[in-house]
Amino acid sequence: MWQCTHANAETIRSVTPSAKGCEECLKQDDWWVHLRLCRECGHVGCCDDSPNRHARAHHQATGHPIIEGYDPPEGWGWCFIDDVEVDLPDQTPQIGPIPRFF
Repeated sequence: MWQCTHANAETIRSVTPSAKGCEECLKQDDWWVHLRLCRECGHVGCCDDSPNRHARAHHQATGHPIIEGYDPPEGWGWCFIDDVEVDLPDQTPQIGPIPRFF
């Protein structure tokens, strides 16, 4: 079984979500399927099933590896670099209500 080599106190932080939905989609008046939260800085982006894939674009631009599934009651973790699920120490509280688009 493959394990994440990036899950540490620098990449999994307690963060404040940047928006009440995908930050870029809200600015573009666009839609998303699911939300992902960067556990390093708090950026909220849309998932890979969304047309714009803003969470992955954020990872590619910043190198921040760990995201949290941010649609309630998800709370699971994922490492973009190692492509594996990550155990998170906690679940980030939502700053909702978060609009739903799917």
